[in-house]
Amino acid sequence: MRPFHLFLAVCVAAVWGVNFVVIDIGLGHFPPLFFCALRFLAAAVPAVFFVGRPPVKWRWIVGVGLMLGVGKFGLLFLGMHAGMPAGLSSLVLQVQAVFTALFALLALGERLGRARLVGMGVALAGIVVAAVDEGASGPLLGFALVVAAAAFWGVSNVLTRKASPPDALRFIVWVSTVPVLPLLLLSLVFEGPHADAEALGSLNWGGVGAVLFVAWVSTVLCFGAWGFLLRTYDASVVAPFSLLVPVFGMSSSALLLDEQVSPLRWCAAALLVGGVALTSVRRRPAPAGTPRPARPAGRSRPLADASASRTPS
Repeated sequence: MRPFHLFLAVCVAAVWGVNFVVIDIGLGHFPPLFFCALRFLAAAVPAVFFVGRPPVKWRWIVGVGLMLGVGKFGLLFLGMHAGMPAGLSSLVLQVQAVFTALFALLALGERLGRARLVGMGVALAGIVVAAVDEGASGPLLGFALVVAAAAFWGVSNVLTRKASPPDALRFIVWVSTVPVLPLLLLSLVFEGPHADAEALGSLNWGGVGAVLFVAWVSTVLCFGAWGFLLRTYDASVVAPFSLLVPVFGMSSSALLLDEQVSPLRWCAAALLVGGVALTSVRRRPAPAGTPRPARPAGRSRPLADASASRTPS
């Protein structure tokens, strides 16, 4: 990797890690579902009027928009609102690599090698340790919602792989248009119009800054940069940088939000990051001239790298 591109990859991981702190700040200004709707509204408008629609079928745009926007981010915001710490959220969410591998096995017929199976087991052990730690110090409901968010992230990764958008920036902008109305409707039903109106009526620069950061910086700019890196280098070169996200997430939460990181949480972090790293390992291609086994008719080619489809938090 060129030095500037290396610097860019680390910066993207840092922004995505700090983004959990910004989400925590934003949840102090807005109800969670309403905040999530504002995030995607700001990410989509006005950008959608200046970038052309990506050359993929509408069903993939709508499917990824619902799974990613309503499922993953809606549940993540609800989980953090329910008391899940920002730093721990950035860590637990990485179990999406396990869900992605499982869903890719079911939907795309990807075979799981020994390294991935071991990695999934290690990552799940990390989730158990994190759950024990959270059960002793915080609400398990928030923890469960973030794990569910990771599962929806896995589904959106597989759908993104099926869509195979040639331009990640255009794709995320158009995907961001999909969850706005569903999230607003859910907010009106479950959070109430009074809570939404009160949040808008008491809007200040802190709330505006949180929305703009998670929408423009974390979503549009960083996703565009990540897509550029994936177009420039192999996914196996770029994807490991996403393992830095919980490192930046936990450290920034400790520094800016004064979150305490217990020894159990450090143990969970080591297991989760190590397990995700193993789960993201790609099988080495066969040497030149080695005949490949015939693929059953109708089966999609395997998901090249579970981590390559990761979307910003």
